Amino acid sequence: MKLVVTGGAGFIGSNFIKYILEKYPDYKILNIDKLTYAGNLENLKEVEFNSNYKFLKKDICDLDIEDFIDNYDVIINFAAESHVDRAIYQPDIFLKTDIFGTFNLLEVSRKKNIRFIQISTDEVYGSIEEGSFDEKAPLNPSNPYSSSKAGADLLVLAYFKTYRISVNVIRSCNNYGPHQYPEKFIPLMITNALEDKKLPIYGDGLYKREWIFVLDNCKAIDVILHKGKDGEIYNVSSEFSITNIEVAQKILKLLGKKEDLIEFVKDRPGHDRRYSIKCEKIKKLGWASEIDFETGLGLTIKWYIENKKWWQKIKENKQFLSHYKKTYKK
Repeated sequence: MKLVVTGGAGFIGSNFIKYILEKYPDYKILNIDKLTYAGNLENLKEVEFNSNYKFLKKDICDLDIEDFIDNYDVIINFAAESHVDRAIYQPDIFLKTDIFGTFNLLEVSRKKNIRFIQISTDEVYGSIEEGSFDEKAPLNPSNPYSSSKAGADLLVLAYFKTYRISVNVIRSCNNYGPHQYPEKFIPLMITNALEDKKLPIYGDGLYKREWIFVLDNCKAIDVILHKGKDGEIYNVSSEFSITNIEVAQKILKLLGKKEDLIEFVKDRPGHDRRYSIKCEKIKKLGWASEIDFETGLGLTIKWYIENKKWWQKIKENKQFLSHYKKTYKK
């Protein structure tokens, strides 16, 4: 099988590429990535010389991208602006990449009859106080990021209905694990704790999320790639939920740090209280989450301890520091 993976230098995309090349050594992958602040080719050092792997630096919004995608079986679109905090300050970038970029790739799929898999998020459903959303739940996004992803999802499904191209939409809960950009919640908590810096927690810290170890999500995408039914949406979740403050407390305990490092900061606008999704549909395909949160968190902390140069270089960058100061206000 020949796959185009867009956004493959990012967190989930790079983990997926490595997982696929190890499991299916005969598969060929073209990784297309613009290499924005969150794209990092160091995430793919293990495969950069693999003869079945190619990298192309390109924006998915570029109209000539179709010239580089030929004789491929599937496009898996990981490429997206994905950080909610950044979406609040720069929504235009999110709309361009997440909606127009997806449209551009769908046009390639339509013209060349290539299957299309959209990597989405549980955030498109919005907040839910009790219970969980299934794939038929109405979309109710709360911020420019989740709205841009919801728009892209609807566009993908419209291409299935209008043009009959083969598509799937995958909506996963919060991922965590190695190589995650350190402005995201769990790596930020880990790296700040390692540096004995304050751990900024929005509001009262009781915002609740479901967390899945990135390898489990990669396996889910693999299952949908090979067994997914045409035109279907699949939720992917560990079904384990925990508040932000509890996550921070667990990280500090595992690192032997005191809880006085926790610092409550001004809440962000439009902050969803709780996400929760049902994933019975993908379970029927034979998938189940394997790595529990305690184990996954331990593995993640170990990786950040062993790879300080990777994240220290990022956190010393002026762009990172500027965004950090703008975002976390007391």
